[in-house]
Amino acid sequence: MANSFLDKMKAKVEMAKDMKEEDKLYRYKGVLYPVIMSPVENLQRIEKLEARTDDVMLVAYPKCGFNWMVVVLQKIIEATNGENADDIMPAMIEFFGPEQLELKHHAPSPRLLGTHMHPDNIPESFIAKKTKMLVVFRNPKDTMVSYYHFTNKNPVLPTAESWDHFFSDFMSGQVPWGSYFDHALGWEKRIDDPNVMIITFEELKQDMSEGVRRVSEFFGLHLSEAQVQTIIEETAFGPMKESSKKTLGQISNVIFRKGEVGDWKNHFSPAQSQEMDAAFEKYLAGTKLGAKLKYDLYCK
Repeated sequence: MANSFLDKMKAKVEMAKDMKEEDKLYRYKGVLYPVIMSPVENLQRIEKLEARTDDVMLVAYPKCGFNWMVVVLQKIIEATNGENADDIMPAMIEFFGPEQLELKHHAPSPRLLGTHMHPDNIPESFIAKKTKMLVVFRNPKDTMVSYYHFTNKNPVLPTAESWDHFFSDFMSGQVPWGSYFDHALGWEKRIDDPNVMIITFEELKQDMSEGVRRVSEFFGLHLSEAQVQTIIEETAFGPMKESSKKTLGQISNVIFRKGEVGDWKNHFSPAQSQEMDAAFEKYLAGTKLGAKLKYDLYCK
């Protein structure tokens, strides 16, 4: 499936080259989505996607470490199942066309699935089936910087006119998949749900071994200490980015950039930093998710 997916991705990239920038996004239920990757037919189909109780579901706002965690979860499933997990890239449910939906429908458990969608827009069956969902967040300043570079390297998305222009769009939620703070508030409402585990990019960077243990236990996939250490070695950002070039080709350079904490200091002006500080104070100060993000440590 990996090769066919890459072929389809190359075709989509070629298609994007002939599109006007303003035609690359559209709104569905008030949220912007990329026309080429998530056409309206996809979003309509997945509303009826049948979840399973034992699905391994990964959720993250764009550029919060989603693709890194796909690889981590893939390695965990392989280690505990003794066989290869699904291919890395087709995990995003909003990218599913009819063929991928059919393949996932018949795929053996546990299926690795993922989405960037707001919690209120995730198909209802995931709630009804009490599917466990791992939610990854990242401090908003580094998220914005990573998203800015991602849009400028990814031809299926509109190229940002400038950093200042992208800053305004991000702060107002006028970016694909919507507002960071809307997503955060949506998950804040579910933070005590036993079927939801929220972990931060920064937590994983600080102590990956503990992160791998917690994630695997959450999904009921039990690892030995040797397996934990092997997964850590295989998913360290540098080696993972390098190895992904063999399977993903040039797409690897679009998906993986630096994977650092604190790069926002190279982009934000003092005024922009203060504006983000005010937004965080308005939306997330005093919340459980806000405390998990350790904003004063990573964004001041």
